Amino acid sequence: MNEETCCCGEMLGGEEACSHKTKQRGEEEYKKLIHRLNRIEGQIRGIRGMVEKNAYCTDILVQVAAVNAALAAFNRELLGEHIKTCVKRDILAGKDETIDELLLTLQKLMK
Repeated sequence: MNEETCCCGEMLGGEEACSHKTKQRGEEEYKKLIHRLNRIEGQIRGIRGMVEKNAYCTDILVQVAAVNAALAAFNRELLGEHIKTCVKRDILAGKDETIDELLLTLQKLMK
């Protein structure tokens, strides 16, 4: 659980491993993330319906703001789990490059 492997199933860490990482999530983490994404997907479908029905602009904008807030909450949840699991594990294993990866990710999230 929470092991990182190459997309082809090889354990990461060796020179031969590819650069595509995956993560095996626990059932609770998986369910939480999927639940959030399902809600966001429903909100997006609702916005599309509003546009199709010629809803008033500000009503649509309010719903878009709600989707943005939901995506931000999803990012916070995923980032928190990433730090608690992947980053912690890599730092304890002496992989300091993970800190640079985290900083780059944070910079992208803050744009």
